[in-house]
Amino acid sequence: MSAARPLTTLRTLAVVAALPLLLTACGYGSEATDDGRQTEVAAGAEKLSAAEVKIGYFPNLTHATALVGVQEGLLQKELGGTTIKTSTFNAGPSEIEALNAGSIDIGWIGPSPAINGYTKSGGRNLRIIGGSASGGVKLVVNPEKIKSLKDVKGKKIATPQLGNTQDVAFLNWIADQGWTVDAQSGKGDVSVVRTDNKVTPDAYKSGSVDGAWVPEPTASKLVAEGAKVLLDEADLWPDKKFVITNIIVSQTFLKEHPDVVEAVLRGSVRTNEWINANPEEAKASANAALKAESGKALPAEVIDPAWKSITFLDDPLASTLNSQAEHAVKAGLLEKPDLKGIYDLAPLNKVLKAEGRDEVDDAGLGAGQPNS
Repeated sequence: MSAARPLTTLRTLAVVAALPLLLTACGYGSEATDDGRQTEVAAGAEKLSAAEVKIGYFPNLTHATALVGVQEGLLQKELGGTTIKTSTFNAGPSEIEALNAGSIDIGWIGPSPAINGYTKSGGRNLRIIGGSASGGVKLVVNPEKIKSLKDVKGKKIATPQLGNTQDVAFLNWIADQGWTVDAQSGKGDVSVVRTDNKVTPDAYKSGSVDGAWVPEPTASKLVAEGAKVLLDEADLWPDKKFVITNIIVSQTFLKEHPDVVEAVLRGSVRTNEWINANPEEAKASANAALKAESGKALPAEVIDPAWKSITFLDDPLASTLNSQAEHAVKAGLLEKPDLKGIYDLAPLNKVLKAEGRDEVDDAGLGAGQPNS
């Protein structure tokens, strides 16, 4: 499949108030960027059941399906005359709040905020309808202070936010080593320092932290500053795959506009296909999208290793989402959740079947009424 011409978008700031629906004292930010306009559509293109679909995602490489899909016009192509309005977020809870408020209809998001958004609403506000990415998370450390995994004990290690996906993974890994850390304070055999990804490289350079368990491209930014990769989280999972980015939808939008949801999913599937068939071109496209968002592209020494560590796929890897929820429970950050009904993979499987692809599994957590 050939790429469509890139779309040009302008960005203006809009602030979305933080929603305290995740874990207590979770520390997520709440800033969102709304482009304030719709994407370009072909003249005479026929609209679907909605005139517009509002899509949210993060300006992260782990959300490259959305970045590239918008940048290359691959999502818009499937939507015909139904226009896309994009918003970018720096934190999961703010994206969940935007979904609840109707500010977005469909979003790319990490597993922890998806789990918490679903459980805190009693299973009423969202469905996971597809996967997007796996991997791209590493433990990187100061090689002068930490030479082996056992040396992590007693050190200061950054994670992005209390209770976020990487924080939960690191707390679970710590417990597996037989060490003890108070999840809320981060104090214990390891000092877990919750630090925004934007400032983690500076914290590392200043010596405030000795390493970090972080997603890309932050991990590769630290390596560019002299850190080394001590552990790739993928090595801890069966088949080295675990969900890092899902696609979610408002249940109301899914019910009222199934054709639009199907079109977005078809665009996502075809975007992932194009990314995997054209990795260098796709990497450049994602970097161009990041530059449009932040004003600065990632240098080669950062984006090249970061890109290689992420797998783009349509399977939501449902069994790993369930495991991540269990890890949060084990850490004391989440009461045991009822995730029955969090997935509705029927639209995705319809798209995959039409593309001659294998269907994906919801690990027994498929759509239906949540258990009482």
